[in-house]
Amino acid sequence: MAENEDGQEKSEEPSAKKLADAKQKGEVPRSRELNTTLVLLASSVGLMSMGGGIGDGLAKMLSDSLTIERRLMFEPGLMLKVASTTALDTLFLILPFLAVLMMAVFISPAILGGFAFSSKKLQPKLSNISPLKGMKKLFGAQGLMELVKSILKVALISGVGAWLIVALFDDVLRVSQFEFAIAFAKSIHIVGWFFLAVCSSVIVIALIDAPFQIWQYKKQQKMTKKEVKDEQKNMEGSPELKSKIRQLQMDIAMRRMMEEIPKADVIITNPTHFAVALKYDDEKMRAPVMVAKGADLIAARIREIAQENNVPLVSAPPLARAIFFSTEIDQEIPERLYLAVAQILAYIYQLKQAINMGGERPDMPKDLDVPEDMWKGK
Repeated sequence: MAENEDGQEKSEEPSAKKLADAKQKGEVPRSRELNTTLVLLASSVGLMSMGGGIGDGLAKMLSDSLTIERRLMFEPGLMLKVASTTALDTLFLILPFLAVLMMAVFISPAILGGFAFSSKKLQPKLSNISPLKGMKKLFGAQGLMELVKSILKVALISGVGAWLIVALFDDVLRVSQFEFAIAFAKSIHIVGWFFLAVCSSVIVIALIDAPFQIWQYKKQQKMTKKEVKDEQKNMEGSPELKSKIRQLQMDIAMRRMMEEIPKADVIITNPTHFAVALKYDDEKMRAPVMVAKGADLIAARIREIAQENNVPLVSAPPLARAIFFSTEIDQEIPERLYLAVAQILAYIYQLKQAINMGGERPDMPKDLDVPEDMWKGK
């Protein structure tokens, strides 16, 4: 089992954040064998598909270059111009082949780990020249894998190369019987097939190395249980900080709730243990809305603020309990409590009218229709 510098086991799979941080540092799985194989295969395919055209073009340019007119020999300026033109034509001739190679160079990183650019990889590190670290790499899993790959490469390439030399020996000898242009094209064709066969043999090594590099990378990126906990703590915040944030949120919510009490139409109480503040605007609201609620000390504070702002207090224990347990702040009361609350609001409106006009004060409604399951046993 892998261990970190503190000797703790890296038993946990790497998190998404750990992998993203590693990629930012330029640490991604890479397979030199896969990259080399793709480049070699692209080279051989390019030679086979474009070799004839390139050969014909180079043969023609070589022939033209060796045919020197008398006037060019005595005018260095014209000679330089011809040389520049020949070099430019050569570049344009092999440019498609170079483009194929460039594509192959970028395909390997795209397949394995994606692209990662980091300046940190360019910074010198003393650990990279540590003899102890070098010995660990040499005799570790990575060193063993490199040894196996080297042996396989030598065996495969030597075996395939020897078989091809025997198989293509007669074709190579017959090339000398053709004219230069034809011989050049056939030589490129033979080299292309030879190259393709040799490169195809190392596909086996690439297919072994690529999964190994992915496994090795994931093993290196594994985390200890402490690292997982520390990462979660950093992402979510410490318990103390989270507690302070929750407390701050509760204080803000409490302050906002207390500010709504003076705007309420009525405060319904238990009378001492519970208090709920209701507000109703028949032009804007479909049903009464609870703007504040509290128990014990908070209920006492709600009653105190209500008295300071002349908000009517009504003692209706079952209704107060039912609203407290069934409704959240800024929510409408349940439909089952419409009738009981309507009776309370009607009483409040009649009471205000009696106070303003000096009439007889109405009687407090009794036997409010409050379903027992909404307040009993809570």
